[in-house]
Amino acid sequence: MANKMTKGWFALFTVPLLVIFVTVVIIPFLMGIYYSFFDWDGIGANPMVFVGLENYTQLFSDQRFLDSAWLTVKFTILALISVNILGITFALLVTSALRTVNAARAMLFMPNLIGGLILGYIWQFIFTDAFKIIGESTGFGGVFFNWLLDPDYALYALVFVFTWQMAGYMMIIYIAGIQGISNEIIEAAKIDGASYWQKLRKITLPLLMPSITISMFLTLSFAFKIYDVNLSLTGGGPINSTELFALHIYNEIFGYGNYGFGQAKAVIFFIVVAVVTLTQVYITKKREVEM
Repeated sequence: MANKMTKGWFALFTVPLLVIFVTVVIIPFLMGIYYSFFDWDGIGANPMVFVGLENYTQLFSDQRFLDSAWLTVKFTILALISVNILGITFALLVTSALRTVNAARAMLFMPNLIGGLILGYIWQFIFTDAFKIIGESTGFGGVFFNWLLDPDYALYALVFVFTWQMAGYMMIIYIAGIQGISNEIIEAAKIDGASYWQKLRKITLPLLMPSITISMFLTLSFAFKIYDVNLSLTGGGPINSTELFALHIYNEIFGYGNYGFGQAKAVIFFIVVAVVTLTQVYITKKREVEM
């Protein structure tokens, strides 16, 4: 009887979530794969023409798609480095003997609470107006100018804003990892005369590998899938210099009306993200075992 009650409660809480997941994620995903084999503009009144793998072969000769892929890879690498280095730095800072540690944690985490669209518009104002004022008043016009208008700097502006948003979130994960390190190990290193940098390099960072695995996975997936900040901050400009994967696929489907072709790009996008993130998890998890 008790076993049936347990199964009943389990079903009560899991079945609705499972139905929602299947309805919102699995079914649209399978429909997207189906549509990727057709030439269609997404309008129900127009016929769908089966083209097989033509959409998939065509996308590799689409220069805009290849440029978007390269920009996404470049953005993801830069974001992966900046977010995690800053996240670890913040975590080490707020776990030290700092009087205002709680206030520091709250302030560093706060950017993550701001929606991506709003965040993009806020930083659009900063780059457009605030940077101009700072550059004119300080004389550092070569640094403080509107990065969003320069194709060579617009992507770095996007990396900067993404890092500002995500570093505090990764900080929380690294804080949990640092607090999980035994004080006895740290004290033993102090007794042996280890310096701060020796403790950091030989003890803290190796024991943080589980947190590094999680943080790198989240950073990779968020960076690859970035859309809202990309849309509101740069809109893919100037001259498509910041049109990343997600925004490019959206423009292909809803901007140019190439529904089937855009879905083929989305399927390739999914495969790339899955392969990269799973490979990263495999490598870093193996590193955990070795340490």
